[in-house]
Amino acid sequence: MATSLDWYGCATFALRTAGLTVFLDAYVDRAEGAAGPGVAADDVEECDWILVGHSHFDHLYGAERIARRTGARIVGSYETVRIMAEAGVPVDQMLCVAGGETVALSDDVRVSVYPSQHSCVWSQTKMRDAGEECLGDLGLTLQEQRARFDGLVAYLASELPPPSLDHLLRARQGDRGDGGALVYLVETPDGRLLYQDTSGHWTGILKDLRPDVAILAAAGRGNIDGEPIQGSLADFVAREAELLGPRRVVLSHHDDWLPGFSVATDVGPIRDALGKVAPDVELVELGYLDATEILA
Repeated sequence: MATSLDWYGCATFALRTAGLTVFLDAYVDRAEGAAGPGVAADDVEECDWILVGHSHFDHLYGAERIARRTGARIVGSYETVRIMAEAGVPVDQMLCVAGGETVALSDDVRVSVYPSQHSCVWSQTKMRDAGEECLGDLGLTLQEQRARFDGLVAYLASELPPPSLDHLLRARQGDRGDGGALVYLVETPDGRLLYQDTSGHWTGILKDLRPDVAILAAAGRGNIDGEPIQGSLADFVAREAELLGPRRVVLSHHDDWLPGFSVATDVGPIRDALGKVAPDVELVELGYLDATEILA
């Protein structure tokens, strides 16, 4: 059988390959009125593994219920494992990783873990359109970034519509930050798939991975080697595609998953930027839960 993807919205996918169901992140539930698949984490009946890119709620919330319901094993950062243990997931049902590990998901499927970067979420309040250029904000200390992030928290508390704020408060799991963003390279009998759930990377790591398919985050201000991109989100995605050289790119994190903060990303600027920088790459646009054949 071919390898397929079901998109659950935001940055969550179900990868089905070689008899396995592997969730990439686990954020399925949505605020009232938000874009999404129309199902909840409690509706997931089949899952063998959950690979978590980082520990924020819009990636991790729901993994505790899926793992408890299905017996799936969770792979994630030490912060992810701490949060999940506090939520009642047995520690022996989880594997802590930080980058540099290779995990056997079965005899036929392996995943290699690499350290990555989170998007520069501290540099913006509401997310911006993919074609909008963002400049400046270079060379900030961690303390300065945290002060900017406090401004984002204040914005969310005062500006989110009630359904989004209620959902945000309900989904909080006591994270102490992103826990260290990770990217995963999944090797299947049908080919290699890279999974990224936030718009950041280390250039020296991405340039040698060469997946057949790359799932790339398309939300927020891109982070390149610890600094915000001087340009647009579309430029950032195209640059990653050029570094990786995949046959196909699938976007993630690009729907309006939290109204008042997120935006429904206009894919047009991304498609145009890919055409200029990586013209041989096919941009595959998924609908929710459409079981798209992605590797064969």
